[in-house]
Amino acid sequence: MISDVELISRLVLAAVLGSVIGFERERLSWAAGLRTHMLVCVGSALFMIVSAFGFADVLGTEHVVLDPSRVAAQVVSGIGFLGAGSILLRGSIIRGLTTAASLWSVAAVGLAVGGGLYTASIAATIIVLIILAGVQPIEKRFITVKQRCQLMLVVERGSMTFHSLHEALGPASPRVKHFVMQQSDDDPQFDEVVITLSRVSMTEYTAICEQLKALPAVKDFRENGEPA
Repeated sequence: MISDVELISRLVLAAVLGSVIGFERERLSWAAGLRTHMLVCVGSALFMIVSAFGFADVLGTEHVVLDPSRVAAQVVSGIGFLGAGSILLRGSIIRGLTTAASLWSVAAVGLAVGGGLYTASIAATIIVLIILAGVQPIEKRFITVKQRCQLMLVVERGSMTFHSLHEALGPASPRVKHFVMQQSDDDPQFDEVVITLSRVSMTEYTAICEQLKALPAVKDFRENGEPA
């Protein structure tokens, strides 16, 4: 059995490592933020300590057969309960998967700390933090180049609705986040439609622009307010 000082040190280290990852999620205003990640990490560490040392008194008893490692093993599947709670479905867009994965990773860090694998737990925390904070700019640059952009269409009055736009775009329609239509100031026979797209790759963005330009009702097309 480990000493009380060692036991407390493991729990404190788990809280510190969990807070490092949780702070990154808190910075982005996710529901599973600083405190959630700290609690998951400390709880996982405690489960691991209980699994490793909590049954030492009865393991040597005659006719007693048990597998203490099953306590720690249940953390891996049980953490999915919190992970599922952080996932949101908005239309056909799923958000929160990264936070769910970070919770799962923090649970693993806690188990490693509880098992005394300090080097592995600290290294895993650094790697997870790099993935969450360091890879995001690269992802925005090369995967989702057009994070949020506006397109302005001049169409024949009454020829375009939100429903007809979705039908025209087909599978790309979930990328439309805002749809605003107003009568044109220059000519009352036309409407000005402002469409806001979110999280589209360059390929998707180009395809959407071509689809909109090809619509018969579209008389003028501008990207971010500039003539295309």
